Parts: sequence; structure tokens; C-alpha cells
Amino acid sequence: MTSILRRLYFFLIGLFLALPIIVVAGVSVNEKQSLTFPPQGFSMSWYGQIFIDQEWRDALIASLTLAILSAALAVVIALPLAWFLWRRIAPWANIFQLLGIAPFTLPPVITALGLLTFWATTGFYGQPWTAVISHAIFFVTLPLVTLSLGFTAIDRSLVEAAATMGADDSTIFRTVVLPLIRPYLVSGYAFAFVLSLNEYIVAYMTVGFTVQTLPIKIFNALRYGYTPTMASVTILFVAIAATVFGLVARFGDLPKLLGAMPSNDK
Repeated sequence: MTSILRRLYFFLIGLFLALPIIVVAGVSVNEKQSLTFPPQGFSMSWYGQIFIDQEWRDALIASLTLAILSAALAVVIALPLAWFLWRRIAPWANIFQLLGIAPFTLPPVITALGLLTFWATTGFYGQPWTAVISHAIFFVTLPLVTLSLGFTAIDRSLVEAAATMGADDSTIFRTVVLPLIRPYLVSGYAFAFVLSLNEYIVAYMTVGFTVQTLPIKIFNALRYGYTPTMASVTILFVAIAATVFGLVARFGDLPKLLGAMPSNDK
């Protein structure tokens, strides 16, 4: 009886958490141009609208471009920093780690306002590349954390053995370290990519008046009314996130990537 109640409890919790997605998914296939649930009729045309309509297609391309480039830049920043923190064990090195996680721990609006002020002061406000740099700074915490976990999982005796045999730092990194941390590097990129794809505040504060990403497009479109295309974009984002995280869970050690301690069971 206790087992049945426990399963029922978790089922109800899962249903409660999934209800918003279920409602949005129902709205996205509404035949009529209205946000009603249950849907009135069935149509997938609103999903096609994302790719057919010029404005929605441009916003999708802008979002994907921003997410791909900013996630790559975040990894480029995080990789040498995580490598440095792993190789140089010193109290003062923690300052760099705090600087790396600071943008993500602050409220997003505070970080966005700070970036807005910086780009406006330097005269680069509104340039598309400023959003790439801003997102990379904002999300650098994610690859930094995953890569730090990857480095801590490396047996230092392997590095010492390579150094003893005459390998320099670059050779050790390329032949020993990089293959071992590659899953953590890919996971950090995936996390940064998905969150950058969905991020609104920082992108709006930096390039919101010159470039429209999908989240910005949705908020701008709300001024002219509601359309199921907005719900379709939401479900598309959910599908992309589920696919990316599903691949990470399938080909990587997801509990360890999320910080779980290794089991001592023999």
C-alpha cells in the first residue's frame, strides 16, 4: 500500500510539473488562431510558420547563431581557466573561480544592466557580436563547472608519467588530458547552448533593438496579439533541450556532470 501511494504521489507531482507543457503543446496544434485549450481542431501549420514566415525564420537563425557562437566562446574561456585552476593549487587561484561563477550567480537583470552600461559606454551597443560576448560571459559558469569536474576526475599520476617521459605541457594536454575531459567539454557546451537559446534579458539589453532572437520576437509579437506560433516556438525549444540533455545523459555520466559524488560500493 505504501508503495502504491508513493508511486501515486510522484505521478501527481510529475503531472503537475508537466501540465504547463501539456497546455502549451495543445495550444500549438490549435487549428484556429487562438490560445485555447483544449485545442479546437488539429493543425501543425503553426510549426511550419516558424520556418515559412520571414520574421520568425530570421529570429530562429539569430537565436541558433547566438547560441552556437556564445557557447563556443564560453568553452574557450572556461577551458584554460579550469586547466589553470587544476594545475595551480593555490588559495589565490580561487579568485578566478569566483570571477567565473559570479555572472551566473547574480540576478540576470543585474548582469544585463551591467553589460548594457559597459557596451553603451564603449560605443558598441547594438552590435550583434556584443550579444555573443555577453552570453559567453553570462554562461561561462556552466562549462567551467563541468570542466572542473572533469579535471578532478583525472588521475594525476597519468600526467606525472607523461611528464617523466619527456612530454611538455601542450603534449600532455593534447594527448592525455583532452581525451579524458572531452565528455565534460561537450556537456558544458551543450548546457551553455540550450540556456543561451532560451535567454531573453541579456540579449534584449544588448541587441534587442537591432537583432531579434526568438525569445525577443515572442515578447515583441505579444504587443500585436496572441498566436499559436508562440506556443509552437516554446515546444520547439523544449524539444531541442530534451534532445540535447537526452544525448548528454545517454553518452555521458549525467549524475557526475551534475556534481554527484562517486559511489564507494565495491
